Amino acid sequence: MIEAESISVRAGARLLLDDLSLRIAPGRVTVLLGPNGAGKSTLLSVLSGECRPETGRVTIAGAPMEGETPLALARRRAVLLQHSSLDFSFTVAEVVGLGRLPFAATEHERDDEMALASACRLAGIEAVWTQTYQTLSGGERQRVQFARALAQLWRRNPCAETRYLLLDEPTAALDLRHRRSVLEAAHKLSTEGVGVLAVLHDLNLAAAFADDVVLLKRGRILASGPRADVLTEDNLARCFDVAVEVIRKPDGALAILA
Repeated sequence: MIEAESISVRAGARLLLDDLSLRIAPGRVTVLLGPNGAGKSTLLSVLSGECRPETGRVTIAGAPMEGETPLALARRRAVLLQHSSLDFSFTVAEVVGLGRLPFAATEHERDDEMALASACRLAGIEAVWTQTYQTLSGGERQRVQFARALAQLWRRNPCAETRYLLLDEPTAALDLRHRRSVLEAAHKLSTEGVGVLAVLHDLNLAAAFADDVVLLKRGRILASGPRADVLTEDNLARCFDVAVEVIRKPDGALAILA
């Protein structure tokens, strides 16, 4: 489990995260929602180990994350950021292959070919596999970076160790079909024991794919827990300052209108 305990982060005089506690549980998809400027990307950065909190601590499997080397963290969690720049003329296959670098000269290196094939299939990028990364559209680049993260997490025995996937607005540049396919792939990983945290803006995608939801506003958690308990009209209206209607469909699924 990745766990943040009473963390706070400042940027100058501004308090970005205020005494916040959160867990990323293995085998579950946790979706982080909130208005612009709520601190979602900052929180993801702290939970990934990229940013150290000013107060509080973050642990992974009970051990302080700050004590882990970057290589050790890269072998246990993969991160997909909102924007990923690449200045070299790499092919798509080479970009996805970057996800396997943490396993160079280890026993997992022999699985690189299978890992890349699986990531390519799950991300749906077979048609661009041999193309140059810079020639792709924004949405295609996002799916390639998602495949890189999938390759990083791939294991021959998925139950052998706990892994985490942290996604910062992974669907922002994608069309309707690929938004769902990315989250379906993330959900599939959760069934293999991967702990998933996804920052989203689409409330209906959160309702469709989240096990747990966290509502963040002004750097503090407004509500957290199982999807149906958190995605209520009152909670969403308080979080986003707009009137929201939550409809339960005959099959039990939620539809959110704002």
